[in-house]
Amino acid sequence: MKRVKNMNLLTQIVIATILGVLIGAFFGAYVGFLEIVGTIFLRLIQMSIVLLVMGQIIEAVGELNPKTLGSVGVKTFILFFASSVLAGAVGVLAGVLFQPGSGIDSTNISGEGIEVAQDAAQSIGDTILSFFPSNIMGALSEGNIVHVIVFSVLFGLALSYIRVDDQENRILDIVKQFNVIILRLVSMVMVIAPIGIFALIASTISNMGLQVILPLLKYLSVYALATLIYLVIWFVAASMVCKVSVIKLTKNMAEMAIMALVTTSSAVTLPTALKDSREKLGIHDRVAKLVLPLGMTLNSNGSAMHMAITVVTIAQIYGVDYGVGDYIYIAFLAALASLANAVVPGAGLVSLAIVVPQMNLPIESIALFAGVEWFVGMLRTILNVSADATTAFIVAKTEDAIDYEVFNKI
Repeated sequence: MKRVKNMNLLTQIVIATILGVLIGAFFGAYVGFLEIVGTIFLRLIQMSIVLLVMGQIIEAVGELNPKTLGSVGVKTFILFFASSVLAGAVGVLAGVLFQPGSGIDSTNISGEGIEVAQDAAQSIGDTILSFFPSNIMGALSEGNIVHVIVFSVLFGLALSYIRVDDQENRILDIVKQFNVIILRLVSMVMVIAPIGIFALIASTISNMGLQVILPLLKYLSVYALATLIYLVIWFVAASMVCKVSVIKLTKNMAEMAIMALVTTSSAVTLPTALKDSREKLGIHDRVAKLVLPLGMTLNSNGSAMHMAITVVTIAQIYGVDYGVGDYIYIAFLAALASLANAVVPGAGLVSLAIVVPQMNLPIESIALFAGVEWFVGMLRTILNVSADATTAFIVAKTEDAIDYEVFNKI
């Protein structure tokens, strides 16, 4: 029992997934009752998602000093958003082209929301309008994450101006304290994640059979390919803007990429990224020390791609057809939702709990992806860290803040 407690959450979830597959396969209909246990777990995650997203974004934006960010800050935010949307778009495109979720009979899984999703096609104009709320209280009560994110960014920006002008203002401190409580609440729920995932997987396998596992291998392969495509695009773009060899750029960033891969943590990789940005990429500290820490909080390209490709995969599992406007919406939704990438154990599952219901897909479906979360985390983190460093490199070029002698040294 003590050994189980000492295992990290990810290991526990992997073991729970394997046990769920075995129990569901061997005992079939006898374990169908476990679905209610898994559903309770999912509802416990969902109940605080809106508050978690709102609080995290308001704190991140509210802590910025708009008067000192200047041109570096503006360029950084533009590149953050553009790279996140690109990551979401590449994820959507890879999902549409390679169809990782096709070929599964989902008739035995809960179909709640599917009928709505099939009627959800909208024009590009409607897609643009759908990002802006008319009533934030209505958005909160409906759980409309996009509206909540847009409001939170604007509220955080207003708070940052007020905080600079009024040093006695304590609103940000209250938001921070509130976020600590919400994060603790989510962490408490995630303690029972292995039990919830076991229950969901076992009941799903009992209903659908083992064939549901096979597409996960294809899903991982497609996700890895999409990650590679994105990195090639972004590295080539960075090398062209900064007028350097893409091979040299890749080589100089290899150490931080390996660190991201093995630790699956952007926070743990940050010291290495700062050191390599200065000693291998030649980025001046005034740029690196602003862009990289901000990127860890606000620029999660890997998370954006993860959410986008997973939503498309789930839609394919349930036979849901989306239009061009919907795919654009998914790419932007994933980019916006990545702003609230939760710093809690099992953040990948929490992120999916944000976006999957927004596309009217059953939240129960995220359990299928729990068993591959470790592999997804590796891909997600290497993309996050690489995008942050290349963004800093591009911004540094525009600010004449690159030491090319350092970059080109052997």
